[in-house]
Amino acid sequence: MPRSTNAVASRLRRKKILKKAKGYWGARSRLIATARQTVDKAGQYAYRDRRVRKREMRRLWIIRINAACRANGTTYSTFMHGLQAKGFDLDRRMLADIAAQDPESFAVIVQSVQA
Repeated sequence: MPRSTNAVASRLRRKKILKKAKGYWGARSRLIATARQTVDKAGQYAYRDRRVRKREMRRLWIIRINAACRANGTTYSTFMHGLQAKGFDLDRRMLADIAAQDPESFAVIVQSVQA
């Protein structure tokens, strides 16, 4: 029986790693061992930072809402409490977008919450 080496599958596995490592510097894009380590670490960073991005976006929305609230004579916490008490169904993402794109509409929202 002829010797079986599984060459096709192993070559495809290596090519898959090297394709992901394309653009990395030096041996990280050429040698399979270092490329595998680098690609694995990049995957860990990508997984972690997808969650970090959500946190950072929420922080940005809060900063924008707070700045717009202070321009209209109130604070973020009192504004958000008023929204909840009045039963407004706007999330922070929408509020931040309104505050940045249409300050007049945001001023109307602030006035309706304060009243």
